[in-house]
Amino acid sequence: MKQKQTTTMAFYALFVAIELVLMFTPLGFIPLSAIKITTMHIPVIIAGIVLGVKGGSLIGAVFGICSVINATINPVPTSFVFTPFYSIGAVSGNFYSLLIAIVPRIMIGVVSALLYRFLKNLRTNDSIATVICGFAGSMTNTVLVMGGIYLFFGPDYAAALDMSYDLLLGAIMGIVTYNGVIEAIAAAVMVCVICKALAPMTRKYFHTNA
Repeated sequence: MKQKQTTTMAFYALFVAIELVLMFTPLGFIPLSAIKITTMHIPVIIAGIVLGVKGGSLIGAVFGICSVINATINPVPTSFVFTPFYSIGAVSGNFYSLLIAIVPRIMIGVVSALLYRFLKNLRTNDSIATVICGFAGSMTNTVLVMGGIYLFFGPDYAAALDMSYDLLLGAIMGIVTYNGVIEAIAAAVMVCVICKALAPMTRKYFHTNA
């Protein structure tokens, strides 16, 4: 039991460290043609699979806090949607910025953990289960973040992009179906490969349905 607790704490520390490395290096965003694919949700999905809802939620919260920090210290014109500590003109972030930055990231871990548990209860092949969780976890992030932006900051976000508000919903749907799907496919592959590499240790020390 003590060995399992020690290993669990080591995994928590590892996932937190990975999130920090991704935040402060270009590894967090991989350029692909005209878009950038984020990788910061990958450790959250894996944490949900390996450590369950509690672990996935915690690492997701770390991802969310990193988003707030990054948006604050490295702002772009739309950073107000992720941090209450940034403003542009008359527009400033607020409490909803924290919701957008943190809640969807927590939900990545929750969805990944619960979906993995469900799939394993159906005796789904582990590789297939991790691929599905990787895709679903990534889409959870994209849909909830972009949905939150449209709901809470729609007009201001459109103005920051120098876009008519009438065109914003279509633009967001384009992001979800293009960037979001590409990120989700990349996440599905990476999560499957990494989980397979971690399998010898996780099977020994973790009850993955927790």
